[in-house]
Amino acid sequence: MLSSAWWALLGISIAMPGQAAAAGNFPPPCDSQIYCTGELLRQVQLSELYADDKYFVDMPLRMSPDKVLEDFWQLVNATPTGDLAKQQLEMFVKTHFFPPGQEFEQWEPSDWTPSPALLERISDERLRWWAQELNAKWKQLGRKVKADVQASPENYSLIYVPHPLMVPGGRFIEYYYWDSFWVIQGLLLCDLTATAKGMIQNFLYLVEKFGHIPNGGRVYYQRRSQPPLLALMMEAYLERTADLAFLNESIHLLDEEYRFWQEQRAVNVSWGGQQHTLNRYRVPAGEPRPEAYRRDAALARGLEAGARQELWAELQGAAESGWDFSSRWLLPPPPPARASLRDTQTSAAVPVDLNAVLCRVEALLAAFHARLGHAEQAQRFRAAHERRVAALRAVLWDEEAGVWLDFNLRRRRRNPAFYPSNLTPLWAECGVDAAAAEKALRYLQGSGALTYTNGLPTSLAHTGEQWDLPNAWAPLQHMVIAGLAKSPSSKAQELAFTLAQNWVRMNLAVYETYQAMFEKYDVEGDGSPGAGGEYAVQEGFGWTNGVALQLLDLYGNRLTAAASSLPRCWAWVGAFLVVFLAQAPL
Repeated sequence: MLSSAWWALLGISIAMPGQAAAAGNFPPPCDSQIYCTGELLRQVQLSELYADDKYFVDMPLRMSPDKVLEDFWQLVNATPTGDLAKQQLEMFVKTHFFPPGQEFEQWEPSDWTPSPALLERISDERLRWWAQELNAKWKQLGRKVKADVQASPENYSLIYVPHPLMVPGGRFIEYYYWDSFWVIQGLLLCDLTATAKGMIQNFLYLVEKFGHIPNGGRVYYQRRSQPPLLALMMEAYLERTADLAFLNESIHLLDEEYRFWQEQRAVNVSWGGQQHTLNRYRVPAGEPRPEAYRRDAALARGLEAGARQELWAELQGAAESGWDFSSRWLLPPPPPARASLRDTQTSAAVPVDLNAVLCRVEALLAAFHARLGHAEQAQRFRAAHERRVAALRAVLWDEEAGVWLDFNLRRRRRNPAFYPSNLTPLWAECGVDAAAAEKALRYLQGSGALTYTNGLPTSLAHTGEQWDLPNAWAPLQHMVIAGLAKSPSSKAQELAFTLAQNWVRMNLAVYETYQAMFEKYDVEGDGSPGAGGEYAVQEGFGWTNGVALQLLDLYGNRLTAAASSLPRCWAWVGAFLVVFLAQAPL
């Protein structure tokens, strides 16, 4: 039973995050003197030994951390300047570290089947073939953590978890939090129920260990999380299995994760004469991201010490959002030609999607506790959900725009820019009535985003960052499509299908060209893998596969594959349908 003091956290009186770490006094991303902070990390990363900074911090140790650091300092102290030459560092790393990827074994799910029931629900022959291809991808993405990671965790940057898992793919050779929500949905649709449960158990294990779920499975992600989708993972699993025993043994950890977000990421907003509690991304870590050390160090060059730490904390907050990086977090928002990551102020934004997710979490926790007979807890979460609905309506809903908009705490106004996340309360079913749903549909129709027939762009700003135009990401497509599909408006439902048809056809056409799925796509032109940001587009790709499978499940009897030789023709047809729907009366 939870204490009354804990339940007080569900109320409005919640401490502002960041009070425990004053400006200029943030801790490092984690305490490791090898993987997160210290002179060894600084010298190796700034020496440009590897094209990708992530490579070094994913390398396991050949010996104990103490021995590695002792040998390093012997070299440093024997060097007049204290800075080792690149060749010295290269030899040192080769001697003391293994290449990345040694922590995992390739693993094929024992519950994998070549013919999941989903295939029977897909009418189009080519789409059915593609779904079979996506189902086979799970055997490529499966991993099992080696026993030595548990036995000697100090020798690895990987955070041990007990059950096998799916990785996203490409450079992302470990598990990630919000990616796994769509991966798990795809696994369940492919009848990989035991595998999906194991991944949920891994995240519960992390909550028990840290009190929250890190951004991903590395120690350098430890102080930042990602959108809190654990309760939604449990919901998807329960819909498939009705495994109340699993819910009963896990409910305290679902509550614990919610507690982290209310203790560490809540913010009080005074608006319209009322106080409202909402949430934001805010990471108390004041050094460069280890996996992007050079970029962060260069970005902060010339700043005072306190300003550097604040900038690095804001960049890690953007990484916590999953949108790393985007014009969405820039303050003040300059025109795209002048946009700079130095303007990143993630903690100044109260994001629509984060609060929509938490709104859904509160509703689910209320329902979970009710199913388990916990009447008092259920009522408290129902009350928290009602407060959240009221807060979204008061602070984030913009009547003139007819949609929810991020609220800027420093400028005390809403951000008018288009992002698909503006529509996430539809998906989360967060107090949305028919009138609000119709207004949100009109907003989308008038936004200009529907003119891109290969998917909804992440924003309408060209910045060169990967979470901006022209990139489109599968999770955002799914949240908008699923939200529109839930609307009572037939026009919204038909638009949802059109968006799903366009996304599926583009994904299939790119797959047939490259024999691969990608983490993001370019919505301009005929459709191609995305680009921009800190690294090249990655293949794999867990959440893209999961979303494609969800859309095939949702509309399997209606979706059709475009002829691969006629991509421009289908793009024109998609454009016609979008324009027609946008002009049709509600």
